[in-house]
Amino acid sequence: MPPSRRDELVETAMRVFYRHGFNATGIEKVLREAGISRMTLYNHFKSKDELIAAALRRRDETFRNKMYKFIGARATGPAERILAVFDFGEQWFCSDEFCGCMFINASAEFPDRDCAIRRVASEHNRAIASYLLEQCREAGLRDPELVARQLHILFEGACARANVMDAVEGGEEAFRATSFAARDAAALVINTAKTTPSTAA
Repeated sequence: MPPSRRDELVETAMRVFYRHGFNATGIEKVLREAGISRMTLYNHFKSKDELIAAALRRRDETFRNKMYKFIGARATGPAERILAVFDFGEQWFCSDEFCGCMFINASAEFPDRDCAIRRVASEHNRAIASYLLEQCREAGLRDPELVARQLHILFEGACARANVMDAVEGGEEAFRATSFAARDAAALVINTAKTTPSTAA
């Protein structure tokens, strides 16, 4: 089934907003790239903010589907799946499409914590954190909530560094170094959580 005009608009908005930013991108640019009229836009969305929220939801769906497919092809056990998240990060950072985390970017541009755009961004991050928590529990790690939080911070921190520093200063070599460092730290966190704590005599 061919995509609907709404789907074409959301897909185009996702790409354009990710590449050029939200506030810096006028709605006319999105409409031109999608080949869609303003009337068609307002048949589906009441405002630019509604379109941004839809684009973020599509990005969430696309990103997590790609990540889970990548992980499924490379890992079987839960600890392997956790480390594969960081391998996926390396592939993403080194790709031509990488412009940082679209959800971090959205949170920076829309500071009102009660707005729909911030809520969508938060939902994406909660979904990634929940996936890591699920794997930590399946792996039988001690204090899985804490470990999952640590792993999520490592992943998001690597993404931020890759976008803010590595993209400007080092390119692919720096992307890989950041990915390897985050993966090594994740492995250390996992191995530490596997260690049985000593009991007092």
